[in-house]
Amino acid sequence: MLMVISPAKTLDFETAPVTSVSTQPRYLDDSAKLIERLRKMSTADIASLMKLSDKLAGLNAARYESWHTPFNSDNAKQAVLAFKGDVYTGLDADSLDQTGFDYAQQHLRILSGLYGVLKPLDLIQPYRLEMGTKLDNSVGKDLYTFWGSKLRESLQQEQALQDGVLINLASNEYFKAIEAKKLKARIITPVFKDWKNGQYKMISFYAKKARGLMSRYIIDNKLTEPDAIKGFDYEGYRFSEDMSKADEWVFIRDHE
Repeated sequence: MLMVISPAKTLDFETAPVTSVSTQPRYLDDSAKLIERLRKMSTADIASLMKLSDKLAGLNAARYESWHTPFNSDNAKQAVLAFKGDVYTGLDADSLDQTGFDYAQQHLRILSGLYGVLKPLDLIQPYRLEMGTKLDNSVGKDLYTFWGSKLRESLQQEQALQDGVLINLASNEYFKAIEAKKLKARIITPVFKDWKNGQYKMISFYAKKARGLMSRYIIDNKLTEPDAIKGFDYEGYRFSEDMSKADEWVFIRDHE
């Protein structure tokens, strides 16, 4: 059983990592090609392409300029510890022990516009490049074209996917990049809904955090069977048989 999640815009490269164990991203050569393309863009071009303020565009232009290999503990940080968005608040990787990291390293993958697909302990350098960015490149008009079938093929080779079960905890923007219809796997997509104004509805902030919470639940319990995730109960969520259908499993919560 393999999980996929999205990366985060918010990054933390100041806090010291809680583990010294690290690995190298698989597609660094491809990342370097994207960096080379981004370096040719002006700050104004970056701001326009990514809809960023001048300040953020300048920050990321500087990141592209300083990006370099080889990656090591002095110039990079493990991906699961560097990302700090809502999903990662739920995942709370800083509190994992080495056994937890070992399980995550085998069963969790992070999709990325710049790095393609990452293991949790793969080192990364700071960047901003969302998968949906329409960055024209040597291969085509956007990042979906750039990555093509590589991400799907990478996931298909994972030992954890040999049982044919993928838990989709990524956003639509990133999940689209793995060409799911061509993937030889049963895809289970957990959906998280909170009670609000008389009904259960998906609230973006809570749903993102819940994806991280679900990832952490699977890691904590070292789950290998998909039905076992129906026991997910972190922060008040519970499985709803009535609201679920096929492989879209709905988890609801009555109190925010």
